Amino acid sequence: MTAAGLTIFPIRGIGEIARGDELAMLIADAAIAADTPLTNGDCIVVTQKVVSKAEGRLVVLDGNDIAAKHALIEAESVRIVRRRGDLIIAETKHGFICANAGIDLSNVADGYAALLPIDSDRSAKHIRAALRARYQLDCAIIISDTFGRPWRQGLTDVAIGVSGIAAVLDLRDTPDAVGRTLHVTEIAIADEVSSAAELVMGKAEGIPAAVVRGLDPQWFRESSARELIRPTSDDLFR
Repeated sequence: MTAAGLTIFPIRGIGEIARGDELAMLIADAAIAADTPLTNGDCIVVTQKVVSKAEGRLVVLDGNDIAAKHALIEAESVRIVRRRGDLIIAETKHGFICANAGIDLSNVADGYAALLPIDSDRSAKHIRAALRARYQLDCAIIISDTFGRPWRQGLTDVAIGVSGIAAVLDLRDTPDAVGRTLHVTEIAIADEVSSAAELVMGKAEGIPAAVVRGLDPQWFRESSARELIRPTSDDLFR
């Protein structure tokens, strides 16, 4: 982080997203219109919902049809972790553990549900490449989604797709503030940036993207959200 700290601001005025929309253009143009143009070194956090809409990941679903909803969840899952009433905790094809395999009925038209992008890393890379090609901007991109957490109340946004910024910052074998060597410390940078950006986007404000400015330049590198998924061999809860 720079000495000046971070600046986080929402990108307003993007509007409703339809299949085939170029998110990079809509985000950059909205930022210019709001007199907050993007700059090199920015990290742009984009919500999963608009990515799914742009990529046509909406399916017809009657939200009151529990059997159909459960069938869709199972189709989007590789493993059902736990069931309780209508709630299903599932492992998605991406390796995420989340409620209802990430299927969401909020902020979409009645009668539809949004699925997770097929490959959120690829989605992030596409937005980043389009910004570079059209605007000559070198920005990092994070695709975020809202997850619950075991043993903790409340929701927070996490990274499900990453391009141009470390998903995990490995501090192992580096000294702490008093000179002791860190042995296990790995910081989920992309998750932290996602949750910080969510503070200015909100859940019902219709703001699908935010800029986080002032991140440490050393964090900018090629990466993948898969860095955030704990390997099965290291998972004590399976």
